[in-house]
Amino acid sequence: MGYLTTHVLDTARGCPAVGLGIRLERLDDGRAESLSTMVTNDDGRLDSPLLSGAAHRAGTYQLIFSVGDYHAAIGDPNARRFLDVVVVRFRIHEADAHYHVPLLLSPYGYTTYRGS
Repeated sequence: MGYLTTHVLDTARGCPAVGLGIRLERLDDGRAESLSTMVTNDDGRLDSPLLSGAAHRAGTYQLIFSVGDYHAAIGDPNARRFLDVVVVRFRIHEADAHYHVPLLLSPYGYTTYRGS
């Protein structure tokens, strides 16, 4: 059975991004349906998959990472000077596969990829 996970690493500080808000949306005919909102734990991960079981199905999704709020919460003076939210739009093709979408974050840039 497939599932969707993520984690966020703060590459500027060299640690997990703790307390970062993430919203998952499914896109259908140009409309976004909010599926869940979660916050990263002490390891920069979520305590449960974003999608699993019957909810994990083929389609287009987006993860919205609240990076401006995160940087403000950790006292970063550069909070919101450049990045406020990071939106990662992706497709799930195989409903029975594991999709892992990590975010490597700094105040002025980010990287994402399909992880394992």
